[in-house]
Amino acid sequence: MARPPKHGTDEDVSLDEAAPSKSSRKREMTALQKLGAEIIELSPALRGRLPLSDDMLAAIEEMGRIKAHEARRRHMQYVGKLMRSEDLAGIEAAFAAIEDEKQARDLAFHELEGLRDRLIEEGDQALDEVLARFPSIELSSLRQLIRNARRERAADKPPASARKLFKLLRDASGR
Repeated sequence: MARPPKHGTDEDVSLDEAAPSKSSRKREMTALQKLGAEIIELSPALRGRLPLSDDMLAAIEEMGRIKAHEARRRHMQYVGKLMRSEDLAGIEAAFAAIEDEKQARDLAFHELEGLRDRLIEEGDQALDEVLARFPSIELSSLRQLIRNARRERAADKPPASARKLFKLLRDASGR
């Protein structure tokens, strides 16, 4: 006489294999809590760009009022639970767009810094490039700031004129 399988039928085994393990569910919940914490840390303007439900927005607002450590921990678990029903793909796309904008701003910032440094070091060669790129820039104040920045650099003084030169370039670029 054949004995029945110890763990049930073959169908039961395939269902057990398809279900995520308790560890993987915990990892997923921790990841959702971390995503929720990142959303909470965003400024209200950036947070407004995310596709969040009203319940999630209310939970985020409530988190700002909670001060006790254990209460914050429990509330973060609640935020993680709410994150399960959020549009994760939309949220990640919005985060990616925010990150792309930040990288573009950083790149433009570094480009303007390099241009400022070239103006101080090279002088008229870089000045022609700046005038070609930014025709509305005031030439007399630009030259004065370059001279002052060179003097400050030579005298080992704080770079006040270099900062003003950067600000002038930034304003001229419209960034």
